[in-house]
Amino acid sequence: MSFRYFRPTSLTWWAGMFSITIGALLLSGAGEWASELGRFIAIMAGGQDASPAALFVLGAGLVGIRDKIERIFEGEE
Repeated sequence: MSFRYFRPTSLTWWAGMFSITIGALLLSGAGEWASELGRFIAIMAGGQDASPAALFVLGAGLVGIRDKIERIFEGEE
């Protein structure tokens, strides 16, 4: 079993997990604070949509791009 995408020492991985977590909180109706936090995360990431789906996609993209960049650098060495 490979834990290729599980990298808790990576800041990009944590940013992706945070985005996914806030998206889940928004989906569950956590409150106004989660909505404001989600909007802030979306703006900081360069997006304009702070819906739960957009935050899930943003988080999954961050986790995936981190793995892709690591594989690119391993291939060059």
